[in-house]
Amino acid sequence: MMRIILFLATNLAVVLVASITLRLLGVEPYLQANGLNMNSLLIFCFVFGMAGSLVSLFLSKKMAKWSTKTQVIEQPRDANEQWLVNTVAELARDAGIKTPQVGIFPAQQSNAFATGWNKNDALVAVSVGLLNRMRPEEIRAVLAHEIGHVANGDMVTLALIQGVLNTFVMFFARVVAQLLDSFLRRDDNEGLGFMGYFAVVIVAEIVFGLIASIIVAWFSRFREYRADASGAKLAGSGAMINALARLKAETQMPNQMPDTLTAFGITAGQSRKIMERLFSSHPPLDDRIRALKESAYRQ
Repeated sequence: MMRIILFLATNLAVVLVASITLRLLGVEPYLQANGLNMNSLLIFCFVFGMAGSLVSLFLSKKMAKWSTKTQVIEQPRDANEQWLVNTVAELARDAGIKTPQVGIFPAQQSNAFATGWNKNDALVAVSVGLLNRMRPEEIRAVLAHEIGHVANGDMVTLALIQGVLNTFVMFFARVVAQLLDSFLRRDDNEGLGFMGYFAVVIVAEIVFGLIASIIVAWFSRFREYRADASGAKLAGSGAMINALARLKAETQMPNQMPDTLTAFGITAGQSRKIMERLFSSHPPLDDRIRALKESAYRQ
């Protein structure tokens, strides 16, 4: 029920923001009697494409807390929570960012995530399972990995990339529909018609959306390698490698992270199937471990 409410609230916010922006810009309707107004279409697609990504980015901390039932540590209740808060503060200081909020979420799988709309207003959370089964140096490495995501600005960059791709998906889907409609209108035919036009738009958006998803997934995999490197720098290569090896041993456990946060978790991406790897937000853990070992060897 909570996910449905979050989904509806986010989409309502997107529509409101985009509609107000278009009205303020005085954008004319892009679909006109003589065809498409390309300038209006591009502005329309850009506003709606970016609005979805930016609204999700600005709501990311609140949505993450709700969807994972993360409890933020306002005041440490025991030595373990105190150590967790102190460790995040130390790593954040070493990375040159403001200390993120620290939270714990009730999942038995070892996992962690970072989110937030900018590097100085972030949230880093770890699962109960990770705290119970990992050694302190491994937990520190996982935290360093998440701090690496925050310091590298991965949440913002991913949102911007998604927004730009959303823009082009919407734009080219409507161009394809208009070209097909114009082609069918030859010899005084009626063309696609209203319903046919939007049916083509939907199909084209699905096709272009799949291509966009591959691009987003590629960038997400790239940033995982970069966050691993940041984690190794902050916590040591050995600890980072051991933490990933420990996570690999738990890959058969069910993933308890919401789909919207999968890209920001530390575990995922074990499949060797080509199509699954194309759409995976994380590289296989074996590849990540190999990359860290090679980097340590070169040093």
